[in-house]
Amino acid sequence: LGQDTEAFVTLATTESYCIGAKVVGKSLRRHGTTRDIVILVTPNISQRTRLALQSIFDKVILVDLMDSKDPDHLALTGRPELGITFTKIRCWTLTQYSKCVFLDADTLVLCNVDELFERDELSAASDPGWPDCFNSGVFVFNPSLQTHAMLMDHAIKQGSFDGGDQGLLNSFFSNWSVEDIRKHLPFIYNLTVSSVYTYLPAFKHFGHEAKIVHFLGAVKPWNLPKEGILQLASVDNTHYLAILSFSESLFYRCVYVFIIEGYLPGGHLPFEKEQMEHRRRWEMGEMDYMGRDAFQNIQKMLDRFLD
Repeated sequence: LGQDTEAFVTLATTESYCIGAKVVGKSLRRHGTTRDIVILVTPNISQRTRLALQSIFDKVILVDLMDSKDPDHLALTGRPELGITFTKIRCWTLTQYSKCVFLDADTLVLCNVDELFERDELSAASDPGWPDCFNSGVFVFNPSLQTHAMLMDHAIKQGSFDGGDQGLLNSFFSNWSVEDIRKHLPFIYNLTVSSVYTYLPAFKHFGHEAKIVHFLGAVKPWNLPKEGILQLASVDNTHYLAILSFSESLFYRCVYVFIIEGYLPGGHLPFEKEQMEHRRRWEMGEMDYMGRDAFQNIQKMLDRFLD
């Protein structure tokens, strides 16, 4: 079987996620993948948007929307909108391909990752929230109508323990954590934003090896308020958006990296030496509590971000 029987696949169920999906497609293309790049879209995506996606993706495929309609389990995640992620199981219907790699629309490919096609179904990286579960933002699978039918049956009879696709897929592929270590992708293939602050020493040590970044959570790089954008940078001649933002906790920090090509106004600005030094000191725990990092200054940024 040749490379033309393999594809990267992403999914857009809202107009907003189409922005992220475009970045997924462009980042794969930028880094020279030899595989097809496919996007599944639901009927609520406008014809205009679908035409725009055709300039990036090899195939734009319309699929029916699926919703778990499970508010009780979704309430545990605090993300009631994730019920429609059940639509993700439609990717098993792409039987024109022998093997695919699924990438959530809120991921960013940092280099060529075609080696993922050497993995078997179901290969994925551990979820940082519960490492015996895999994170369903990046996974390798084999399209199959039989598997799709079994997943549909499982969705109807068993449902999902989190109300979304991740709970469903982990329940269906329940032996993932113990079956075959070769199906455990290294974390660098699904580096979630949360890793930046939960284990900063490891991030500083291994972060430079990251291959795919995943922007988990309700706040996405493409819908952050302008106040949250601190600087635009040029890294190795590739334009990235680096965003440092705060949420409910004053010292709860996320670093976003996002390709800006075509999705944000303006060009790029270099990192100022003083800003880089401030970031380094922050990461080392050397905050300027009496000056720039004083409580009232952080509170102002927090209030702008939450508004």
